[in-house]
Amino acid sequence: MGHHHHVESSILSPEQVAKASWPMYLILPSFVSPEDTAALLDRAKELIQDFPLEGHPMTRFTTGEEDDPTSNKKHVGDEYFLSSGDKIRFFLEDDAFDATGNLTKPKEKSVNKIGHGLHELDSVFRRFTMENQKLKQLARDLAFHQDPEVLQSMVICKQPEIGGKVPEHNDSTFLYTDPPSALGFWFALEQCTESNGALSFLPGSHRHTPINKRFVRMPEGGTGFEEIRDPITPLDLQKSASSAATDLPGTDYVLETCDAGT
Repeated sequence: MGHHHHVESSILSPEQVAKASWPMYLILPSFVSPEDTAALLDRAKELIQDFPLEGHPMTRFTTGEEDDPTSNKKHVGDEYFLSSGDKIRFFLEDDAFDATGNLTKPKEKSVNKIGHGLHELDSVFRRFTMENQKLKQLARDLAFHQDPEVLQSMVICKQPEIGGKVPEHNDSTFLYTDPPSALGFWFALEQCTESNGALSFLPGSHRHTPINKRFVRMPEGGTGFEEIRDPITPLDLQKSASSAATDLPGTDYVLETCDAGT
């Protein structure tokens, strides 16, 4: 039986593919149409408005203790968090509640993020991920995986006035494989500036920063971080260690501001 190969025109230029293989972050302005951007943002706001606080375990999401996201500080509401991979759940900011358990802000200003099964369960987000030919073609162009899978999705709210800072981290610590294979797509649903949620990147860090801890379920329950005895290096680094040592970019983080739809 013959096989029909799905052929789409490439989204990325050869130069963009080459750039992605070294700094490993690529910025694509206007990748998402204004209509789709508005639909995703409106749907996120609708989900937050509609979810009931009653019965919610008042789950807070923290990436770490003090400045270290890989410390053993517990996720509050571990079971709610750990079983959220195939659900749409709402995680609240650390300081959304006072000592007596009452919200200190309106509900829509208290949610840290929505996760982690939006791409499967919500029709608006599913159309944008699982059923989005443009996104599939982007993955093909990058040629980073033979058989890519969408493992999790989230909307990160980045609330004003409350919320802990997110220290530097590598997603492969949380989505661990050997060798590392996590590839993240991040979409700005609003304009992102230095004072409104823009990300900072360390160019080339995926090539020269070993993964020395991984996020795990703890034997006694809950979650924590496990030291990796022989830290693993990201894809292809082993083969190009000599050239990587001389070609490393500067060690300064780059703040990337962008418009909605990027």
